[in-house]
Amino acid sequence: MSQIAIALNRFGLGTRPGDVAPDDPRGWLEEQIARYQPGSPLLASVPTSVAVAADIRDYREEQRLMRMQGMAKPTPTPAPPAIMAAANPAPPAAATMAGPPAMQPPTTAATTARPEMQEARQAARRLAKDDYATLAAARANLALASDTPFAERLVHFWSNHFAVSADKLELVGLAGTLEMEAIRPNVMGRFSDMLFAVERHPAMLLYLDQSVSIGPGSPLGQRLAARGKAKAGLNENLAREIMELHTLGVRTGYTQADVTEFARAMTGWTVSGIGGGPGGRFSDPLTPGGFMFVDQVHEPGPRHILGKTYAAGGRAQAEAVLSDLSIHPATARHLATKLARHFIADAPPPSAVARLETAFLRSGGDLPTVYRALIASPEAWATQPAKFKTPWEWSVSAWRALGTRTVQPGAVQGLLDQLGQPMWKPGQPIGYDDTAPSWAGPDAILRRVEAAQRFAAAAPAGTDARALAAQMFPGMLSPATAQALQRAESPNQAIALLLVSPEMMRR
Repeated sequence: MSQIAIALNRFGLGTRPGDVAPDDPRGWLEEQIARYQPGSPLLASVPTSVAVAADIRDYREEQRLMRMQGMAKPTPTPAPPAIMAAANPAPPAAATMAGPPAMQPPTTAATTARPEMQEARQAARRLAKDDYATLAAARANLALASDTPFAERLVHFWSNHFAVSADKLELVGLAGTLEMEAIRPNVMGRFSDMLFAVERHPAMLLYLDQSVSIGPGSPLGQRLAARGKAKAGLNENLAREIMELHTLGVRTGYTQADVTEFARAMTGWTVSGIGGGPGGRFSDPLTPGGFMFVDQVHEPGPRHILGKTYAAGGRAQAEAVLSDLSIHPATARHLATKLARHFIADAPPPSAVARLETAFLRSGGDLPTVYRALIASPEAWATQPAKFKTPWEWSVSAWRALGTRTVQPGAVQGLLDQLGQPMWKPGQPIGYDDTAPSWAGPDAILRRVEAAQRFAAAAPAGTDARALAAQMFPGMLSPATAQALQRAESPNQAIALLLVSPEMMRR
């Protein structure tokens, strides 16, 4: 790979027709750090977390009213005494079991309301799917239109690092808003700013069940315990994943006791109006889905985490822990390893990891400083392609290569579902894997071949695959690929062959 090809494909998202190749590839990448703008006209009309949360709140209120109506049992009309005597011939005094089906009481409102509740749930799910599709298309169109593709790739990297999965109804519409509202505005800031924005976002709080976590010793926790509500209590999911995935990384010295103590510190962090569980009763009517701290849910007392004592202080207690985690040496090593794995090689070179780690620690977690250290790393400019593109990366680079400026929601969703990487649906908090074995299997390659044929069929008339290849992969097109394009039976076949060539699959 030439340095230009590395800048365009390993750091960026691929070139577009009409793009001018950078004379100074490294300078071109560094310049994007300063030029990146998180806002875009494409985001003006996408759903926000507040709007999505308002729909969820309205749906839940509708369901609550339906349940209340179903609980109101109609008063039975007494039967005449003679009929009652005939139907109940002197039963034993101890008989309390219900009779056979013919003797069951008439249908009540509780059963007749059930189809209405199902219909309301289906309507809520359709609305959430529309929000998801709109946000997915916006993400794709931002990637296609971007003239700062290195910065855009960093948005995608961090979105997968702080993964949520749009599996539950509440997450279908909210998952994409996490990237738009917490990742995108903070990608060129300090890591601590992004960390705080993510952990307070409704998508993360709901996905990892923080909204239902209640301190056992809190005022609400004690009231629930007195009423025998044993299931209402501490939830450690978010605290564990912050330590294990978002900051320190696995096997870095923290213990289960540290996780539990951190979970206690985080009690009270919830989502306004849609939090679910006993904590969900607290809400701010003006900002549904907004972050709230509820002191009545917070576990009182000091916390002892990673050898440090954090004084009792309500919301500030967990914030102090997060601040320390954001600049911890283990966090620096964990993030440096993941960045090097994404941009350099599946087995990241220790020298590159150390360089990024040092930049993180010396700058106090300033992300642009870390990005500049990445650009300056000689390992990142190795001429041999070392990364296999994920389905998302391959799709974006194919769209950009063919000059596609906008894609429709259905096209984005359908393609990524087919290729095995549905957007914002990794199914687990660790996100999608970033190494070749997850994406380079025979079945996965076959799916790309089928998709490449559809890309080729939709390509602009007159597209010359050989000219396109020279622009996409300057100075790196292999003789085998050049020969295959030359021998193609049709222009469309040549385009399809180019899209599944080794040059296109790797970066």
